[in-house]
Amino acid sequence: MGLMTDAERELLAATALRAREHRFSVVDESASVGSGTTLGPHVFIDAQVVVGEGCTVESGAHLCRGTVVEDGVHIGAHAAFAGAPGNAQPPAVVKAGAWIGANTSILAGVTIGAKAIVRPGAVVSRSVPPGAIVEGNPANIIGYVDAAPGPGTAPQHGGPRGGARIEDTAVKGVTVHHFPVIPDLRGSLTVGEFDRQVPFTPKRYFMVFGVPSREIRGEHAHHQCHQFLICVRGSCAVMADDGEHKVEVLLDSPDRGIYLPPMTWGVQYKYSADAMLLVFASDYYDNADYIRDYADFIRISAAKKAA
Repeated sequence: MGLMTDAERELLAATALRAREHRFSVVDESASVGSGTTLGPHVFIDAQVVVGEGCTVESGAHLCRGTVVEDGVHIGAHAAFAGAPGNAQPPAVVKAGAWIGANTSILAGVTIGAKAIVRPGAVVSRSVPPGAIVEGNPANIIGYVDAAPGPGTAPQHGGPRGGARIEDTAVKGVTVHHFPVIPDLRGSLTVGEFDRQVPFTPKRYFMVFGVPSREIRGEHAHHQCHQFLICVRGSCAVMADDGEHKVEVLLDSPDRGIYLPPMTWGVQYKYSADAMLLVFASDYYDNADYIRDYADFIRISAAKKAA
């Protein structure tokens, strides 16, 4: 066997250096790994992968071609990002600050929202909203990061503010309303009044029903529209977010509702099989009034508070 050329020696030295830097992981030369990111042993980073700054990728994780991982993401041991046959779907994207547990499987085309949590062993086949916590196969939302529990359910027999008990929450302007219940042998009755117990007069209503339990609804805010939600049958959970605080409220009785003022990000999930959600809105439908991207909501909310 002949002597090595200078070029071969340089290549061997560079390969050895890279192996030491990445602890025997495989990082394709077309991939990008940001500063401050640490790779555990035997990580595989395929071609055209982008990993941001300050990330942690633990041992045995596999990032398929084109995966995008933003700054500050944690990827657990043996997490696998799968590609689609024939590149039928784009690679997965993981937004900043997300946490992905060990032995998870992330399918192509999925976006993991900022600061979301994917619990160990989950199989993620659909996108995860910002701040959501998911688990299981297939992964379902079981909660939201930093969401405080809302007021509990309690039977009402009158009270302040015109017969309804109204409780504030940790989210600015969001209130939970407990309306009086009038029992009767012919059937019970509950009643509320707009512009008294509910702080607006509705111009529109809609009903949501027949929602599979793993689905989520809402995921938007309004610039101007006020909303009031009552689950008239079954139950569902409402997560409300003002950009600084979150609260989760269970709607499980027709005498219980939640008021969402403008500039509140709202999500409804955990629907029971028989759930029927009634929503009153202060304005007619206007697509321009919707904020459908959470990053835009945070930016607009911050600008309004700074003004």
